[in-house]
Amino acid sequence: MTGFSRRYLQVVVRFFPLALAFLRDRRRFLLFGPSRRVSTATHRRRAERLTEAFLDLGPAFIKIGQVLSTRPDIVPPVYVDELSTLQDEVPEDAGGDPLTVVESELGEELDLDTIEPVAGGSLAFVYTAEYRGDRIALKVRRPDLLSIVERDLRVIRGLLPVLTTFANESQRYSIENVADDFEEIILEELDFEREASIMAEIEENLADEDRVVIPSAYPKLCSNRVVAMEYVEGAKIIDDRALTERGIDPNEMATLIARTYLKMGLVDGVFHADPHPGNLAVTDAGKLVIYDFGMSQRLTSREQDDITDLYRYLVRRDVDGLLNTLIALEVLEPTVDRVAVRQVLELVIENLEGRSDVTWHAIITELLSMLHDFPFRIPPNVMLLIRVGTVGEGVCRSLDPEFDFIAVTRSFLADYGFIESEFEALFAELRTDVRASAPVLARAPARFDTVFGQLERGELVVRTDPVESTSGGDPAVGYAIVAGSLFVAAAVLTGHDQPVEIPSLLLALVFLGQYVRLRAAG
Repeated sequence: MTGFSRRYLQVVVRFFPLALAFLRDRRRFLLFGPSRRVSTATHRRRAERLTEAFLDLGPAFIKIGQVLSTRPDIVPPVYVDELSTLQDEVPEDAGGDPLTVVESELGEELDLDTIEPVAGGSLAFVYTAEYRGDRIALKVRRPDLLSIVERDLRVIRGLLPVLTTFANESQRYSIENVADDFEEIILEELDFEREASIMAEIEENLADEDRVVIPSAYPKLCSNRVVAMEYVEGAKIIDDRALTERGIDPNEMATLIARTYLKMGLVDGVFHADPHPGNLAVTDAGKLVIYDFGMSQRLTSREQDDITDLYRYLVRRDVDGLLNTLIALEVLEPTVDRVAVRQVLELVIENLEGRSDVTWHAIITELLSMLHDFPFRIPPNVMLLIRVGTVGEGVCRSLDPEFDFIAVTRSFLADYGFIESEFEALFAELRTDVRASAPVLARAPARFDTVFGQLERGELVVRTDPVESTSGGDPAVGYAIVAGSLFVAAAVLTGHDQPVEIPSLLLALVFLGQYVRLRAAG
């Protein structure tokens, strides 16, 4: 039996009990019988077993679990929650000894006696070492990992026809695409020269951010299997005691994290896509440190514009803009039933409107679950950005449970000119009202002269015809009351140190114009 065949059989045996349980959920006796109702507790136990299976099967399957943790369109929420624990729960004994890689790559450059282990991940180990008097960090790829991953990718490809046979149409479309995207992502993550290049680019982009630290790379020591970088020590970002000792306000740190990642994605177009707590730290000086740039990505200018639009339309609750952007990002096909999708998006917005704790995770989960009936895919870059949003928001809310990611996003978009600020939006609305009221205001002086002349001659008559009661009031009366109040305010504020009576007078004229216009129309 070949190595591939043995591995294929091992994977099948490992997943068979779970697959059998899922099949019996659909038909109690596999080929016939009614479906079974499964409790949340049972799904949670299955999710735990699935997570254990991914861990046991090694790096490629761990990465599959991490990818699936961002795909509520494929797996239910309880599985998404459990699979997200794969970010930190990684066995350190998987694979061979990475020190053999260090010896072969850097044996002549480093004093091997100074090497000390720091951490282990599904794809690499991290060490520290001495280099020309400096303490540096080394991220070292596991030995023979590339051949192992390529073999497992073949196994996964072989299992796809089986998986898609038991999936519905929309799930089948998503599974096939996530397999393609996963292969691209993991092979890029195994290219450590690419990682060193992206890390240097992000460091340059964030050079003006005084409170953010990106370790500097040592290009001479970097290779396809080793990333050598500046060693920056820091406490784990979710260490409450460390934050307190450094005098760091949790909300400020959460805001710094959110704005940093928004800048990387929307402004710079190059972003770190793995913001779980193990990759974020805080220095003694209270600065944010970002580690591990293997899962990072560059956006094309078009992708950057489209993703910026996605954020803009989400915070504005603009359904048409959101629909067009999902098509532009190739999440939805151009031939999709726009009317039906628009109704779904309106329902998503409506479901979120009444909540006081709208989160990015809630928006994405609601959106993808609602789009479940439509063929759609999530391109790799969009998937990574979703992961950044959901995982990063989780870190921010662990720092501050009341953290409002949407509000911070809205503020960021306004600061960088992607949307109008609340004041600018109000001013624009006021300007529109002024323009609409201008013709009426131009005729107002002549009407005032007529009214005052009738008043002086005792000819002004107020008619009080009885009217039927209605469920709502006359909107013109509201304008009249507001206009009168603002005229009084302007009179009282005349002579104040600041010329605040002028805005009051202008607003009064706007509301008066609206009152006269409504009366004239009535």
